[in-house]
Amino acid sequence: MTGTTSTTGTDRMKLGILGIDPRIAQAVAAATQRGDTIAIACDLRADDPTAAAIGPDVPRDPSWEALLDPRTCDAILVGTEGWSERRAEGVRALVQAGRTLLVSHPLELSMLWAYELDMIRTDSGARLVPFLPERLHPFIGRLRSRIEAGLAGAAPAGTVETVMMERRLTDRSRAAVLTTLARDIDLVRALTGDPSRLSTLGGGDTESTWGSLAVGFSGPAHLPVRWQAGRGQQPGLRITVTAADGACTVDVPEEPGLPWTWTEGTHVETVGFDPGGMMLDQLRRQTAAPSQPVSVGHHMAGILVEHIPAATWPDAARAVELAETVPRSLAKGRSIDLHQEEFSEIGTFRGTMASLGCGLVLGALALLVIATLVGGVARAAGWGFAERIAGAWPRIVLAALGLFLALQLLPLLVGSARRPDGPPPPTGGRE
Repeated sequence: MTGTTSTTGTDRMKLGILGIDPRIAQAVAAATQRGDTIAIACDLRADDPTAAAIGPDVPRDPSWEALLDPRTCDAILVGTEGWSERRAEGVRALVQAGRTLLVSHPLELSMLWAYELDMIRTDSGARLVPFLPERLHPFIGRLRSRIEAGLAGAAPAGTVETVMMERRLTDRSRAAVLTTLARDIDLVRALTGDPSRLSTLGGGDTESTWGSLAVGFSGPAHLPVRWQAGRGQQPGLRITVTAADGACTVDVPEEPGLPWTWTEGTHVETVGFDPGGMMLDQLRRQTAAPSQPVSVGHHMAGILVEHIPAATWPDAARAVELAETVPRSLAKGRSIDLHQEEFSEIGTFRGTMASLGCGLVLGALALLVIATLVGGVARAAGWGFAERIAGAWPRIVLAALGLFLALQLLPLLVGSARRPDGPPPPTGGRE
């Protein structure tokens, strides 16, 4: 069986490109096949073979400023090859300008950078679509239904016991493993929910450790999930769900043209998948006006498509955060308990005020001790001016506390920050 994606000829998009990589090249190929227009390509390296996916007649620009103008293109595809601080600055500016972006995931393995973009997006109304199409494949929806039924004791194969994800890689360097893990964590969250604990197996942060890294996840349902990196001539991912009476396996090839395979006992099923086309469908939904119908659809012949919502930017930021936690777990050789915290302007303000309040209390105590000592020395030496200054410490503390209390009214004066779409992104961790 094969998967097909359909669109109408009336909803063509005009796309801009800011950098490229193999995953964005898939979206470019799908856009060309559908008749969408590549209006401009910015910040491309001349020696990058991936840039061959962009036709020679597409205008090039070494800068990203042209993409700020909404008349240039409807949406922007952002890749990671040749990533630099200059391109990162361009992404921030485009999000501040309220543009719609389809971004390769992860752009940066930095939790702070990802949540910074999320707060800017909340303010500007920009739309950020992470390139995470795998969760939209019907086999992933079917697996999640199997897991949910197994946890409830209603699955034909019995109670689900473990979920194993084996990732085959040709490049098993630290950067490559963490980048791939940041993508696969989205599947972990789509299948079993957000994990509450993360643990690693390895001998510290060394290159040999990354080549065979194993990461364990556990969530509220206490279903163990294990992710394992390994060597493979054909890169890809194998997901195995083991139940009391058997197991089912999904093989996910890295190469987009190859079909996915579902194996359960003697039953084998294959379904093709177009990740670039799937992400263009999501992008088209984001760029369409609310009253404009969008004629897109992903049809799997003879397959019941279980619905899993597309990944949002908070999903992508959470995946980056969990991947960024792995080196800390390796270095300390212990599990990391994860907690939830809302990242927003009002949350940042409250955290700053809490820290400032503690600082004021400690500062007042230190000022009391110093003023007492200085006052005693000044009286003994007959320094009237110094004694008066030392005696003014209560008024200084009172003025500082009054200013601190007045700052608490600042959110009421400027208005609370708008909440991001969907639930607040969970973040943080403690050992």
